[in-house]
Amino acid sequence: MALNLQEIPRVKTITKKDFLKYYFKPQKPVVIERFIEDWPAYTKWNLEYMKQVGGHITVPLYDDRPVDYKDGFNQAHAKMKLSDYIDLLKREPTKFRIFLWNALKEIPVLQKDFTFPDFGLRLLKGVPMLFFGGKNSHTFMHYDIDLANIFHIHFEGEKQVILFDQQQSDYIYKIPHSLITREDIDFNNPDLKKWPMLKKAKGYKSILNHGEILYMPEGYWHYMRYITPGFSMSLRAIARQPKNFGTAIYNLLIMRNYDNIMRRIKGQRWIDWKNEQAIVRTHKGL
Repeated sequence: MALNLQEIPRVKTITKKDFLKYYFKPQKPVVIERFIEDWPAYTKWNLEYMKQVGGHITVPLYDDRPVDYKDGFNQAHAKMKLSDYIDLLKREPTKFRIFLWNALKEIPVLQKDFTFPDFGLRLLKGVPMLFFGGKNSHTFMHYDIDLANIFHIHFEGEKQVILFDQQQSDYIYKIPHSLITREDIDFNNPDLKKWPMLKKAKGYKSILNHGEILYMPEGYWHYMRYITPGFSMSLRAIARQPKNFGTAIYNLLIMRNYDNIMRRIKGQRWIDWKNEQAIVRTHKGL
């Protein structure tokens, strides 16, 4: 038995009016297939081009090791020159990913390759973030701390996406005081005997190809796996729904700081307790 996932709806292109009516207002995801074909990035952006323009820059790398109490929030696991990292991606599978990298600040020439699309939401101009990964590398199932509306544009190769809305949080083994689910769940091929409540979760799936835009509504949980080496850019707009905006403020000002304090006080015992609580709290619904 597999997860209960429906295909994310797809459109070739879309008007601002239709986007707001059919996807933003009801908070439903969509893949827009052919929206960026007039961007220079559509033809230029691939791993080789990124190596040419930014190969000299040292980048932070992350892998899929479990959270350790000594790790700071989003603290990198390694560093490497971008040119060496891209060579590694092309040579062999690697767990190392680049995550939340503000590359356009460090490589200003990239800013000329795209325009901020007008979907009727005010996109944050200062934080277009890039994400890179090698074959079969993946992110843990998580949601973003600011519960933003996200436009995730994929370049080179294929990327698998699984999404859940916040109403599924009770079924997916959410870690308390955190933005992730249990890290030992393989959402690509989950063990439903070990994680039985996943059977109740209803989500979405898709495979993203070069040049496609995935719209992820506010606070959506997302798991992403690189089927082939590639990279993506995320553009974001702040949460517009009052409840989500309030949760974003709480996460940024209170939850994150509380979690860091408890890590310092209790160390690994805090992480272990949270992992245990994810099972206890989720299994209350069995």
